[in-house]
Amino acid sequence: MFASVIVDVPSKSVNQVFDYRIPEGMQDIVKVGHRVLVPFGRRTIQGYVMDINDTADFDPARIKPIARTLDIEPVLTEEMIVIAKYLAEYYVDQYISVIETILPAALKANYKKIIRLVSDDREAAQALSSLGFSKEAETRRLTAEQLSVLRPHLKSGALAEETVMSQHTRKKTALGVYSLKVPEPNLGRAKKQVELLERIDMSSEPVLVRDLSEEGYSNAMVNALYKKGLIDKVDVEVERDPYSGRVFEYDRPKVLNEEQQHAYDEITSSMDAETAETFLLHGITGSGKTEVYLQVIQKVLEEGRTAIMLVPEIALTPQMVNRFKMRFGDDVAVLHSALSAGEKYDEWRKIKEGRARVSVGARSSVFAPFEDVGAIIIDEEHETTYKQGDRPMYHAAEVAKFRSRRHRCPLILGTATPSLETYARSEKGVYRRLELTERAGTKVLPEVQIVDMSEEHRTGNTSIISTQLHDAIQDRIEKGEQTVLLLNRRGYSNFQICQSCGHVPMCPNCDISLTYHKSNNSLLCHYCGYESAVSRQCDNCAGTDVTFRGTGTEKVEEILRDMFGTDVVRMDNDTTRRKGMHEKLLNHFERDEIPILLGTQMIAKGLDYPKVTLVGVLNADTMLNLPDFRANEKTFQLLTQVSGRAGRHELSGEVLFQTYNPSHYAIELARHNDYRSFYEKEMAFRRMARYSPFYFHVLFTISSEDVRKCLDATSHIHGTLAGAMSGQSIIVGPSPSPIERINRQHRFQILLKYKREPALLDILTALDEEYHEKYKKEGISLKIDVNPLVIM
Repeated sequence: MFASVIVDVPSKSVNQVFDYRIPEGMQDIVKVGHRVLVPFGRRTIQGYVMDINDTADFDPARIKPIARTLDIEPVLTEEMIVIAKYLAEYYVDQYISVIETILPAALKANYKKIIRLVSDDREAAQALSSLGFSKEAETRRLTAEQLSVLRPHLKSGALAEETVMSQHTRKKTALGVYSLKVPEPNLGRAKKQVELLERIDMSSEPVLVRDLSEEGYSNAMVNALYKKGLIDKVDVEVERDPYSGRVFEYDRPKVLNEEQQHAYDEITSSMDAETAETFLLHGITGSGKTEVYLQVIQKVLEEGRTAIMLVPEIALTPQMVNRFKMRFGDDVAVLHSALSAGEKYDEWRKIKEGRARVSVGARSSVFAPFEDVGAIIIDEEHETTYKQGDRPMYHAAEVAKFRSRRHRCPLILGTATPSLETYARSEKGVYRRLELTERAGTKVLPEVQIVDMSEEHRTGNTSIISTQLHDAIQDRIEKGEQTVLLLNRRGYSNFQICQSCGHVPMCPNCDISLTYHKSNNSLLCHYCGYESAVSRQCDNCAGTDVTFRGTGTEKVEEILRDMFGTDVVRMDNDTTRRKGMHEKLLNHFERDEIPILLGTQMIAKGLDYPKVTLVGVLNADTMLNLPDFRANEKTFQLLTQVSGRAGRHELSGEVLFQTYNPSHYAIELARHNDYRSFYEKEMAFRRMARYSPFYFHVLFTISSEDVRKCLDATSHIHGTLAGAMSGQSIIVGPSPSPIERINRQHRFQILLKYKREPALLDILTALDEEYHEKYKKEGISLKIDVNPLVIM
């Protein structure tokens, strides 16, 4: 028997399956989806079995055997293998890259080269010993001088260089003990030891020593029983549970209103008919979409099937996890990037082993290894975070559609502000649209007002807080209510400027100004991470008249504390970088009743707090100025979403948009929560400019440290496309990217708009392969983004 194996080598030249012979002793063990160790060239590396056949296309005598398997059960299901092939072809990427995206990082192999003693040669052993090593040394840690000492012994064969592999994360174990059931143990008057032995005797499984310690039995007592031969020690596998010690009170299903019940009935009818139907659950903020999700999943579980729930932001996960844990308890597994590699691995194993039937998490949890999926739900489906920015540049919704078809189950896309593409498909009947037009219960949408900041400045108020917003915040503080403020710009100030010569410190690696962060008194690049100390002297003219311009969340936090004399919770990438900080900050805001929550767009959706009655958007224009055709859509979505955080419970809400463009239709229609009018107006512009959803897009981004090579490559790609595309397609560019240089790489881009190009996939594949080789030889990189969400 022969196995077709994808090897763990991220190279286009080996982006194919290789045949390996399955040794006789392994033929009943090796299955499709297994991780295996295989010889590849001079080394042994990890691979994945994609298929098993009785015959091979090559001479069986020349086919190398599999060295060994790495798992008892396959890590890849048959479905995941099919998905990997589909995504690799659709998004023009390598199979191994997609497979490593599908699986948890814990299963990724770590390789290192070592120099090992392979004979009894005394001189070779002494050479290693003289360098401070016993029998082996890691090659990359050796200096040139140390290597020169070992080189003669490598040539003689007494030492050999080998590549060894280890797993990124292992199963976690803890020390346990079990009784040896010795009849009539003689413990004399040691009553505590007798009690401890009886405690261990009672358990049919090994007892963790740490649990015994919590019960009052010391390690010394455990060791005493061990020395007397009454118990034995063993390593016990334990799971890393990010929610251990948390108690979730059961949340009873709520009575659905008429619109919710209609949506539930339509979805469950499709479920009963086992049809792969896609639903757009278009519900205004606070309309009870989550309760519909929960009750649909309840039905799925009652039928013995499983469910996948996706949320767009880590910030949303704590509240969503709480609701799901309160409803479904230990049936819920959580998968998102804020967990450690070990925690994600253990949550993934809970799903793989059938100990969890519901997954809740961000983008990558769409790959949850369930065998029988009954429903897939994507909350806030319009969010760009469902599209991966790095290779493989997949969209979670594409994977969800694929799995929906395979499992013949409904896919539910829930949002208050659908992407234009999704709403257009619902208009054409490709998706079935279900409307929730009223807030659950008796609650109503908050009143939204627009504050013209130009008028504020004319009246002498130059603060980022308008008079109207100031009075509204003060009123909420006095009433003991809470305020959410949105400013989609982190840092203290946007940039530093010399008022004598106009010089602005720029990042040496990127064409972007450095942002001032007061907390660590530094200038920081938000693209490559470059950091520079703040100087009060201009680098250009040596003048001292330097100042800071613009306002970020760090500065606004300071302004709010001084203005209102109150605590402020700030949530942005700077304050939530450490593990668990999202949940910690939100709990602090709710539990300690902090009057103000200030944050970037991570606070704009999903948050649901009873005392939040005021939402203020400090600069509603931020996204309107982006050089992207989706700028208006993103503005409308963000403003509508953040408006929905106010007045979600008993207290009524109020929303204030501060803007310099009070008449812009995206802002004005967000004020009235009028999605339909926005959709029609925006679609007219999209049709005129020939953008999505009227055309499909492919974005080519070419980058190199050498700008001339970058220009030559851009010209070549443009010529290739121009010669191969039909007259119906449109090629925009080549042109410099909006940010022309990032991390020392000059960047140019080409945007292809097309409706139907049968040969496109072959052309994309050929270009990708060509520039994969050029990257290795000349450092020219080509990134192909199929159906991009950001044209930047």
